[in-house]
Amino acid sequence: MTFGDSEEASFYSSYKKSKNTKEIGSDGEDKAVAFLISDGYEIVARNWRTKTGEIDIIARKSDVLVFVEVKTLPSGNLETLSHELNRRKQKRIIETAKFFLLSNRKYNDSKIRFDVLVIDMPGFAPVYHIKDAFAEFV
Repeated sequence: MTFGDSEEASFYSSYKKSKNTKEIGSDGEDKAVAFLISDGYEIVARNWRTKTGEIDIIARKSDVLVFVEVKTLPSGNLETLSHELNRRKQKRIIETAKFFLLSNRKYNDSKIRFDVLVIDMPGFAPVYHIKDAFAEFV
């Protein structure tokens, strides 16, 4: 059975709507992990949590430890991304990363980077990697 373009788009649209936000986010994180692995990263942890926050993915490539925030935005745009990743959210990620480093001292000599992987946002690659998306300013 084949679908015409409009039938396929309609099916896909209703399929996306039937998934809840958590499922969409989880699928996005799976895509992000596959992308990072295919780009030579080692996955150190997923959904690393403390009482103050959560890091979606912690990955390593050579001497760089990367804290990755994944944003799955199938109907989003740059304004949505900016809203989703505001200063407060960035600060929470940075503070959570500090807890990770305190509990995992073997990474103390690593360079640190904060990346964002945008998944399925219209007008961008299916996985859009923003390296050094934000940093802690002293």
